[in-house]
Amino acid sequence: MAQSDTPPMNYTQALARLIEGNRRYVAMRQQYPRQTLAHRQILLEGQRPFAAVLSCSDSRVPSELIFDQGLGDLFVVRIAGHVPSPLVLGSLEFAVHSLEVPLVMVVGHSQCGAVSAVIKGETMPGHIHRLTEVLQPAVDAVRTLPGDLLDNAIRESSRMTVGYLLEQSPILRQAVEEDRIKVVPAYYSLKDGSVEVLP
Repeated sequence: MAQSDTPPMNYTQALARLIEGNRRYVAMRQQYPRQTLAHRQILLEGQRPFAAVLSCSDSRVPSELIFDQGLGDLFVVRIAGHVPSPLVLGSLEFAVHSLEVPLVMVVGHSQCGAVSAVIKGETMPGHIHRLTEVLQPAVDAVRTLPGDLLDNAIRESSRMTVGYLLEQSPILRQAVEEDRIKVVPAYYSLKDGSVEVLP
């Protein structure tokens, strides 16, 4: 089969495949699929990832590992704090428009340093402050809620990023309205390795 050895799937199947892979990772029963020389040669013909993942650049959150996926499976966009921008948006639009991925997942993670810096009110040097400025609304939105402020803010940031993507991108919004894709927020626990899809 050209470009992949797996058939196309819809967003329900794509999400199930991500969750199944994450469960293997949590249980330390990874399969390390599609990482052979033969599969690498298949991908010379092109790519057909089944999902796009927007996640933090944090070195402890590598998407292919936490979802136990292989070469050509995921279209990954990583930036500190999974902060959205026009370039991030363009990358995800490419995944949906050109690669026809049925699922976009925004993954926040526990103990996020960028969100923590916002909560502490730290003054960051250079361009780092641009990240914290974008994350400030998520912290403000949950400041009076019960529970852990950092954890709540990280989860809210994932949800707000999904909202930004759909608000700013006609391509993603139309694909959602036509029921061709889903855009979902998620939360990754550094402690146990689990990924939780957020409401």
